[in-house]
Amino acid sequence: MNNRELILEIYQRLLDRYSRQNWWPSDSRFEIIVGAILTQNTNWSNVEKAINNLKKNNLLTPEEMYQCDSQILAELIRPSGYYNIKTKRIKNFLKWLFENYDGQIEALEPLETSYLREELLGINGIGKETADSILLYGLEKPTFIVDAYTARIFGRHGLIDSYWGYDEIKELFESNLDKDAKLYNEYHALIVTLGKEHCKKRPICKGCPLESLAHEIEEYF
Repeated sequence: MNNRELILEIYQRLLDRYSRQNWWPSDSRFEIIVGAILTQNTNWSNVEKAINNLKKNNLLTPEEMYQCDSQILAELIRPSGYYNIKTKRIKNFLKWLFENYDGQIEALEPLETSYLREELLGINGIGKETADSILLYGLEKPTFIVDAYTARIFGRHGLIDSYWGYDEIKELFESNLDKDAKLYNEYHALIVTLGKEHCKKRPICKGCPLESLAHEIEEYF
């Protein structure tokens, strides 16, 4: 199989095993954006606790969070870890949103994906994975998200070299898949599910939906 065929084969096997994941569960686009920042260096259960705190205090709108005192916000998102750093990152995002787009998430929707990605990457504390999560899940823009699970799974299956960076891995997917936000959404969610269940640092290959595909187990993935 060539790269495109293998990438599509892996997608279909994951979909057949796990079915559609329906990511990202939320009540609003802004909630997704905040969640994308909070999920840095933590697991989703901790993010949910922080999100619930914000909901209880009616802070999950750009206006309310922008006006909220940083110390109060930090305490509410404490369950997500690194709460002081994440408070600064959220505030940086909001400062950018209000100074450039009058605090309106809707104003971001018509912007071209590559332009908006560069804008987000210019915000202190917003890295490539977070920017792509905001774009894909928050704004339904067709941009592929790369994470540690992606590098590990596709490295073990010979599609990625250990020295590849984020952009090289991202290009592999975007050049071999249709430019479709729904497809990118579903594929990334399935990759995360496989990474959690089978393709761990110490993999559980038995019963993996990709078990019959040629693969190697490398610790550096």
